[in-house]
Amino acid sequence: QVQLVESGGGLVQPGGSLRLSCAASGTILSINAMGWYRQAPGKQRELVATLTSGGSTNYADSVKGRFTISRDNAKNTVYLQMNSLKPEDTAVYYCNADGVVYKLGFGDYWGQGTQVTVSS
Repeated sequence: QVQLVESGGGLVQPGGSLRLSCAASGTILSINAMGWYRQAPGKQRELVATLTSGGSTNYADSVKGRFTISRDNAKNTVYLQMNSLKPEDTAVYYCNADGVVYKLGFGDYWGQGTQVTVSS
């Protein structure tokens, strides 16, 4: 089995920064892409940023220039550095691992989510 464990959420003032981490565990052979999605109350889950094993990135327009996604392929870990945070960034942030090949099979996986609250 594969598990994703997120950390780094919390409460921050507008203009502040947070760094989210997500580590994938299990007998993993490869992961195609890892990324972050978020869901605010009353809204649908939306893409924040993704990063493929080859280094291609995709960002939501609302976070371009403020958020940076990075990845440690050897550790199967993805990070999201969030700067210049705004109240509208408040949401539960979910880690995603897409195209996971592990010892017993393959699949896509989600973390349990971590709350990010931007408020003064």
